[in-house]
Amino acid sequence: MRVNCKSCCHYYITWDPRHPYGCRGFKIKSKENPAQLVLRNSGKQCQLFEVKNRLKKEHYEG
Repeated sequence: MRVNCKSCCHYYITWDPRHPYGCRGFKIKSKENPAQLVLRNSGKQCQLFEVKNRLKKEHYEG
């Protein structure tokens, strides 16, 4: 399963145009999806993925 960073509570958009995507869990900023960076460097899928609370609420109430 591919990790969708946009659905993760650790994901954020930075103000740095050179590194626009960030992960608070791994404390990284990148030009690419942070999960892709983690996979390329560790050989493993992101282990810190956690669904955003907003999405959890919509899933269970909707």
